[in-house]
Amino acid sequence: MDSDILVSHARTATIMQGATGYLTIDLAALGRNYRKLVSMLTPVRAGAVVKADAYGLGAERVARTLYGQGCRHFFVAQFIEAMRLRPALAQDAQIFVLNGLQPGNEIACAERGIVPVLNSLAQWRQWSAAARALKRCLPAVLQFDTGMSRLGFPREERADLAAALRDGGNVEILFIMSHLASADETDGAQNGEQLAEMACIAEEFPGFDISFANSGGVFLGDAYHGVLARPGIALYGGASNAGAENPMEPVVSLDVAVVQTRAVPEGTKVGYGGAHVTHQETRLATIAAGYADGLPRSLSGRGAVYFNGIRLPIVGRVSMDSITVDVSALPQGVLTLGSLVEVLGPHQTLEHIARDADTISYEILTGLGDRYHRQYR
Repeated sequence: MDSDILVSHARTATIMQGATGYLTIDLAALGRNYRKLVSMLTPVRAGAVVKADAYGLGAERVARTLYGQGCRHFFVAQFIEAMRLRPALAQDAQIFVLNGLQPGNEIACAERGIVPVLNSLAQWRQWSAAARALKRCLPAVLQFDTGMSRLGFPREERADLAAALRDGGNVEILFIMSHLASADETDGAQNGEQLAEMACIAEEFPGFDISFANSGGVFLGDAYHGVLARPGIALYGGASNAGAENPMEPVVSLDVAVVQTRAVPEGTKVGYGGAHVTHQETRLATIAAGYADGLPRSLSGRGAVYFNGIRLPIVGRVSMDSITVDVSALPQGVLTLGSLVEVLGPHQTLEHIARDADTISYEILTGLGDRYHRQYR
C-alpha cells in the first residue's frame, strides 16, 4: 500500500481538532487545470468563476492561486461575494457580479471597483444613475438571454437598451455575454440555437467583445469561445460534458472519521425507519458526516465509501450528522474509532457520488460543509 495512504488512515479525530474529517484542496491541480483550459482557449482569455466560495473550496485561496497563474477576470454571483473577495486580489484583477446589483448597492460597488453584470433595463437605469451621481463613467457588462430564461436582457428589451446605449448614460460596456444552458451536452440542439441567437445580438449591438463559453462551452469549439471564457466546474476537477471522459485533474479529496463500529446479527434494523435490515451477521461502521456535511440523503442505500480501495456500501438512511456503512468486506478490526474512510478520492469522483445521489457534481461540491478540517496543498 502507498505510504501516503497509510499515513492518511493512521490519522485520528484527535489530530483534527474536533473536525469530522479532512477536506483536502489541491491548489497545484487547480493551477494545472487552469493552464490546461488556457492552452485550449489561446488566444482567447480565460477567466474563473469563483462564486459560492469558489464552489465551496475557499474563494480567497482559489482566486489567489488562479491570479498567480495569470487569471485576471473573476466572476461571482452576488455582490456580497465580490466585497469579500476584493481585498484578497490586486487591483488589476477585475471582479464581476453575474446577478447584477440589488437596489442601493450601486455606490458601494462603484467605490470598490467591482463590475456589475447588467441583466435588465432596471439594473441599467440604477447603474447609470449611480454614474451620474458620482459624476464619472462606470464600467459594466451586459448579459443577454439567448434561451435560458434565467438572467439577461430579454428580446423585448433590446430596442430600449440600444436607445439607452446611444444616449450614453456614463456607462462603459466592457463586453457583452450570455450563458449556455446545455453546454454539458455536446450534441444538444440548444447549443446551436443559443449560438445563433448570440450572433444576432452581436449584429444588433456591434463593436462589443463577447463572453459566451462556460466550462462546457470551452469544449464545444472555437465558435463558442468569444474573447473571454468563464470556466467554473472544470477548474475544480468536475466533468464538463456528460458521458465524455473528464480531462481535468481532481482537486478535492475527502476522508471522514469513523465514530463507532459494531457487529449485528441477521435481521437487525439499521438507521431511521429501519430502512435497511441485515440479511446475515454484519459488521457496521458509523462515520462522522451526513447530509448536514454535504452528503445527500439520497445516497441512502445507494452510495458508498472506500477503505484501502474496498467499496463499503451505505446501509440505512443517511442522517444529518452520520452515515452507517457495511464493513463486512474488510478484515475484522481494521477499522476502529478515528479511522478515516475515503468519500472523495482515487476510488470515487464527484461524478460517482453525484450519480449515486441522483444529482450533479456542482451540488455535491458546493454542499461540502464546514465541519471538515480543510487543508490546502
